[in-house]
Formats: sequence, C-alpha cells, structure tokens
Amino acid sequence: MAKQNKAYKFRLYPTEEQALIIRKTFGCVRFVYNKMLAERKGAYELLKDDKDALKKVKHPTPAKYKKEYEWLKEVDSLALANAQLNLDKAYKAFFKGNAKFPKFKSKRHKQSYTTNLVNNNIQFLDGHIKLPKLKMVKIKQHRSIPSAYKIKSCNLSMTASGKYYISILTEYEKEVESKEVEKVVGLDFAMEGLFVDSEGEKANYPKFYRQMLDKLAMEQRKLSRKKKGSSNWNKQRIRVAKIQEKTANQRKNFLHHKSKELVSNFDAVVIEDLDMKGMSQALNFGKSIADNGWGIFTFFLLYKLKEQGKQLIKIDKWFPLYQNLFELRKYPTNAYGS
Repeated sequence: MAKQNKAYKFRLYPTEEQALIIRKTFGCVRFVYNKMLAERKGAYELLKDDKDALKKVKHPTPAKYKKEYEWLKEVDSLALANAQLNLDKAYKAFFKGNAKFPKFKSKRHKQSYTTNLVNNNIQFLDGHIKLPKLKMVKIKQHRSIPSAYKIKSCNLSMTASGKYYISILTEYEKEVESKEVEKVVGLDFAMEGLFVDSEGEKANYPKFYRQMLDKLAMEQRKLSRKKKGSSNWNKQRIRVAKIQEKTANQRKNFLHHKSKELVSNFDAVVIEDLDMKGMSQALNFGKSIADNGWGIFTFFLLYKLKEQGKQLIKIDKWFPLYQNLFELRKYPTNAYGS
C-alpha cells in the first residue's frame, strides 16, 4: 500500500483573542524567517567563492532568537520551526539551480503559518478544532475527513478581507492502480474560453474577472482617494479585497467542476506544455491569461487524475494535437501522475 496525501480546507471563526494570537504568529514567523535569511545571506556573500567553507557554516535556528526576543515564546514553536524548514527548502532549490536566491518576506506576503500534529495537539470536537496555543477554535467543517486519514500538519491563513482559513494535510494508505488508457482527450488552450477539446467542445469559461472589472476599478478609485491607514481607507480596502476574493472563488469553483468532469469521462488528458508567464509578458495578455486560470486548472487536473490512476500528458506546443491522438498511448513516460 502506498502512502497518499490529501488536503482539506475549512473556514475558521476565531474569537478576537484567538485572532490576535494568529496574527501575532504570522508576524513572528515572518520575523524569524527574515532574521535567519539575513544571516545566511551574509555568510553566502562572504563565502560564495569557497563552497567547502560555506557548507561548514552553522545555520541559525529559531531557538537562537528566543533568548534575545522573549515575545517569540508566546507563539507556536512548531510554526517557527516550519519557517526554518521553508528557508532550508528555498536554499536547496537555489543551490540546485531551480530557483532564485530567497527573498525577505514583507507584510504584503501571504499571511500564513504551518503547525504539525504532535501528541494529539490537533483534534476535532463539536464544531471546533483544537490547535496549539489557540485551544478550541470554531470551524465550518462542510465535509468530513475519513477516520483512516491521519492529520500531518495544518496551515492557517488570513485573506486580505480578514477571513481565516485552515488547510489540513492528511496522509492515508491506498493502492492506486494505473488505468488502461482507452478514452483520451486533448485540450487546446484558448485565451477566451480556457480550452477547446479534441472533440470540438469548448470550456466556455465565464470570464469572472472581466465581469467584475468595472466594479473593481470603481472601488479601487474610491480607495485611492482616501487617506491611507485611516478607518475609512481600511473599510474600503476590505471592500476591494472582497471583490477580488469573490472572483477568485468563482474561478476556482468553475475549474474544479470542469476538471472533475474531464477526469470522470477520460483515462488520459493531453495538454500543451505552455509557458503562461512568458505568454502573458510577451503578448501583453496578462489579464486574459490571469482570468481563465490555466495554471490552476492543470494543477487540479493533475492531482485528480493521479488519485484515480489516470494520466496527464504534456506535449510540445508544436505537436499536432488533433492528429493521431491515439498514438499518445504508446508513450507512458510522458505522463504526469501515472
């Protein structure tokens, strides 16, 4: 039996006291991350020409800063430890050539932190979830987590409009058998409607962002006329954030349903291997590409197909998608999630 992972996202309704602790944890995690990064950056700039010496440098840990900054002890220690792990991953990706040098986090970054299950410190009970330092927090659990699924970690986040969410990562054992490829569909990226499939069917994406563009622009103009940091400015900022969040949620809901429909009807889905960021910049189609969410859509396809032992196949953009589509069954090495 192979181990699989699945995440569940729910809305949290913390009390004012709990919300204060959550926001304080966001700040502490960001502070510790930046402190560790500053030290590592200094060591790297000093020893980047001497790789052997650089490998011997002892990296700082959150425990080092707790002695100097007592207020770090007020928040979840596991959240601080995960900040160190995230920095370690960023550094390894940089040295492997897979990413740029890690950047400092600002308040404009996504507000979130991750904690882990240790000695039953995370539990569900009567519409609440027990979390480290927060005790029992009210949760809107719109679907149940199977009892066989073990909780591994939880990521708490806050949206720009002030809503709190928790993403719970679970682990379970399941033997996923690869499905024999009988029904295949190819998707040709379309700027206007997301995609046109190899059978000529269109996705007909509703362009949620474009629909909200005039209203969003009006609310943003109102925001620009208010004094930054004032009470009225903050109220208007939240109005703008709510419009943006509604658009994002509508897009996500559509992409979930469309990807589920494809996974239910086909054993393999073939897509073009496109550089969406490059297309957005080179062709000046930023709003159109961001609106239809092709990147999110392909991610949804990948994990849903993988769960059922099916395949997502990426091909070169110059491959004749509608010719000899059945030939793709001969190339399992091209499959993602097989």
